[in-house]
Amino acid sequence: MSHDLIIRDGLLVDGNGGEPYTGDVAVDGDTIVAVGKVDGKGKQEINATGAAVTPGFIDLHTHLDAQVGWDPMLTPTSCHGVSTVLTGNCAVSFAPCKKADRTFLAEMMETVEDIPREAILTGLPWDWESYGEYLDSVERMRPAINIAGMAGHAAIRYNVMGARGIDENPNAEEIAQIAEIAAQSVRDGAVGFSTNRIPGHRVPDGRSIPGTYAEAEELEAIARAVAAEGGLMQNVPSYSKETIERDLDLIGKQAKAGGGRVLFSVVESKTFGIDDPHHIIEKYRAEGCEIYGTTVPRCGGNVSNIQTVILFPGWEKLRAMAPEDRLTAIRDDAFRTELIDAAKANPGSIAFAERLRWLGAGGRPIYTKSKEDNLAKMAKELGEHPAETWLRMMLETDGKAVFHMPFFNMDFDEVEDLMNRDWVVPGLGDAGAHVAVIIDAGWPSFLLSHWVRDEKKLDLATAVNRMTARAAKVLALNDRGVLAPGKRADINVIDVDRVAEQLPRVVQDFPLGSSRLTQNATGYIATMVNGEVIVRNDEHTGNRSGQILRTNK
Repeated sequence: MSHDLIIRDGLLVDGNGGEPYTGDVAVDGDTIVAVGKVDGKGKQEINATGAAVTPGFIDLHTHLDAQVGWDPMLTPTSCHGVSTVLTGNCAVSFAPCKKADRTFLAEMMETVEDIPREAILTGLPWDWESYGEYLDSVERMRPAINIAGMAGHAAIRYNVMGARGIDENPNAEEIAQIAEIAAQSVRDGAVGFSTNRIPGHRVPDGRSIPGTYAEAEELEAIARAVAAEGGLMQNVPSYSKETIERDLDLIGKQAKAGGGRVLFSVVESKTFGIDDPHHIIEKYRAEGCEIYGTTVPRCGGNVSNIQTVILFPGWEKLRAMAPEDRLTAIRDDAFRTELIDAAKANPGSIAFAERLRWLGAGGRPIYTKSKEDNLAKMAKELGEHPAETWLRMMLETDGKAVFHMPFFNMDFDEVEDLMNRDWVVPGLGDAGAHVAVIIDAGWPSFLLSHWVRDEKKLDLATAVNRMTARAAKVLALNDRGVLAPGKRADINVIDVDRVAEQLPRVVQDFPLGSSRLTQNATGYIATMVNGEVIVRNDEHTGNRSGQILRTNK
């Protein structure tokens, strides 16, 4: 019997968490039709001898809402074995949207997620008002990987209340309207609703985005409406000593009120000087509430190199230059001396350097350095000011040296403990957001290389289960997340001995020439989405076979 594609003799890690075994996978169209021993020939065949064959990975926290308009390959997420992403996180989405509100939503996305306003306004067609129309528009963009989207609290509040929704909480009638629009968005295909309680996520005039201070009554009403349609409630709590227990309790109340699935962004709290508050989540789960958290499996933070804005205090002149012109500029002795003098004169320079960790000279970045292994220490051992060391390294590497400035998930023991909880899903790549300063989208490659291969803290089957079947359960995706006949053919073939992130780098490929960070991967022999190979030997094939994953009822 002939099949469209057969993956031969791979180590099948089926996503269920069971012992891997050697076998084949046959695909016809967009569906897996056989797993195990497959006879006959395939129109295409992939030799997976010595490689792991897994379901496609799922990232439950991205902001690729805008980038899909000009980068349908959705890089670098699709470079790291991810076949499905969740967008519309953090209460910010582009729908529902009245025509008059387009600029507000674009400007809010810029200030919250560091995606340039003009890129958003010019790079998307804005041919929608309802959430269903928005999904239809994204579908016409033909993304390379699957996209599931959520309607954002800030967008819906503004839709109902206008500018009042920024500073005021809604009255009973407005709560009912907000809840109904959230429910209608799910009926139209959104997989859920997102809300956000971080005060630092602001609209352009500095006020916190609509919904930041929403009260329990509003959130519970929305939770009931969304859960009744089979939707997910997504939350971003504020990890401060004053607010985290309240915010986690609100998450529990949403789960209890609606009886539906609730997801939140979870990080290890020791970094913020907070005793582990997640006993609150454990309590609600013990009462039968279906609550999940997603976290990045390494430290996350800013990137500093010659082309980013994370530069020494006092380097405003360098920061104002076009990124592509900076390396030439620092080759000038006089300008370099001016920069060093400015850094020496600024009292914040040493503290800045103490937060920077060199990612190393190899192709694979080192994210596991201790807090003490920083640029300030490197410079002291060399008898230099840290600014001198930074500049010298940029010159010696032709601008390829990269430093990391982590600010969350910095304690790896705590991260390991968090990931081992049965309600936590690795993810939180935040792809598409903070693109000029942060790049955490390579987390699947780090999970496989660090936690599985190098440290052996996770076995391969467990790691894959968490990135696939467990994540699919959060989204209620019944047709993905495992290798089994009848499931969609989202599949990875991975050389686990080689899989890794590569050093972050800056590219200028956003509309109007804006810069962003990206990060390639190694070890991906093939990534398939709905039966089409979109990555082969770490390179995109150009195939764009992603689907819009609408609400499962």
